[in-house]
Amino acid sequence: MKTERVALLGASDKPDRYAYLALRLLGEQGHEVLPVHPQLTEIDGIPVVSCLGDLDGTIDTLTLYVRPEIAEAAVADIVRLRPGRVIFNPGTESPRLREALEEAGIPSVEDCTLVMVRAGRF
Repeated sequence: MKTERVALLGASDKPDRYAYLALRLLGEQGHEVLPVHPQLTEIDGIPVVSCLGDLDGTIDTLTLYVRPEIAEAAVADIVRLRPGRVIFNPGTESPRLREALEEAGIPSVEDCTLVMVRAGRF
């Protein structure tokens, strides 16, 4: 199984949130998870960065767990980060961000990270 560096925009420290479940599941599958949240400093011992601009190195996947308007405010940072792909989880879809990704040649998919991992399609 190939492991990836996965940035998780909209990370949560609340166990009932899908973003938290994704962080845990991705980690259990051996992926390096890089949580991003403006107010948290760590989640279960995993360091959290406050913004995408704080990330360095190659990001294989950026998975979104934020409202469209929050993702749209980060368009420039997302394009600059140049992830290998962006996953729009349910409720995060943004035509503006999708268009910017297409123009930058960054692939994206509308899907659920949790389902993708569990189904072996991540």
